[in-house]
Amino acid sequence: MMALLALASAVPSALLALAVFRVPARACLLCFTTYSERFRICQMFVGMQSPKLEECEEAFTAAFQGLSDTEINYDERSHLHDAFAQMTHGLQELAAAQGSFEVAFPDAAEKMKRVITHLKEAQACIPPCGLQEFARRFLCKGCYSRVCDLPLDCPVQDVTVTRGDQAMFSCIVNFKLPKEEITYSWKFAGGGLRTQDLSYFRDVPRAEGYLARIRPAQVTHRGTFSCEIKQDQRPLARLYFFLNVTGPPPRAETELQATFREVLRWAPREAELIEPWRPSLGELLARPEALTPSNLFLLAALGALASVCATMLVWMFFEWYCSGS
Repeated sequence: MMALLALASAVPSALLALAVFRVPARACLLCFTTYSERFRICQMFVGMQSPKLEECEEAFTAAFQGLSDTEINYDERSHLHDAFAQMTHGLQELAAAQGSFEVAFPDAAEKMKRVITHLKEAQACIPPCGLQEFARRFLCKGCYSRVCDLPLDCPVQDVTVTRGDQAMFSCIVNFKLPKEEITYSWKFAGGGLRTQDLSYFRDVPRAEGYLARIRPAQVTHRGTFSCEIKQDQRPLARLYFFLNVTGPPPRAETELQATFREVLRWAPREAELIEPWRPSLGELLARPEALTPSNLFLLAALGALASVCATMLVWMFFEWYCSGS
């Protein structure tokens, strides 16, 4: 019987709590304090069974309604949580000193407004694309966080080069990236296709880092290159570059080379589009700046071999001529 009476007495209290806090969690007060903490403070102000409990609770939430639309930098949540913890402790001290909640609650709300104004502001989103964690903010109206409402896919950038020249792509965004666990992956959609549909892209496994280049650029490289920036496997942004290769073939592209490549069924492999430049002999002669140490060594070796062969031929001819005499 006593248990039933206790249960019956607990029901009105629960209904009272639901009635008082039936509004959604839309103020910073409701995000950083619990119902039991607020109820306990009111009990300390007006008494455990006072008829003014409901009035006290309503006054508590009403005093903080001005903070319902507050948005703060996400990294400042811990500071705001500490400020509310100090506030509740201060209210408890005022209640113990027989203070008035009609005065204490508005004063506490004003102090919290001043605290919020001194917090680091939420940073603005930088268009047009990307998951920008640095701009994440916390909303008291709902007690949740959100980032910029921007797409992951950035607009396609046009890159035009002359056939035989170098094409360079920079996978750089205009917003701040995290400092750790950043990776870059490259894909290619060939056939002159300008697209952002990932189903058309294939991996370029040899490409890594935020810079990529193709040299010499050929007509077969015409298409869309994509770079995806990730942090710990989470995509942050996808950049697209449409490469248009124009102009006549380079001088080194002779009929003999074309015939030789046809015999060998030569074709540039899309999986190795972005790779170190290996120029032909004609390109080396036409581009002195391309004479790398390895190429110079190769030319010296070829020259030495030609010299040896010429010496052997002269010696054999001399021997043959002398033996005939």
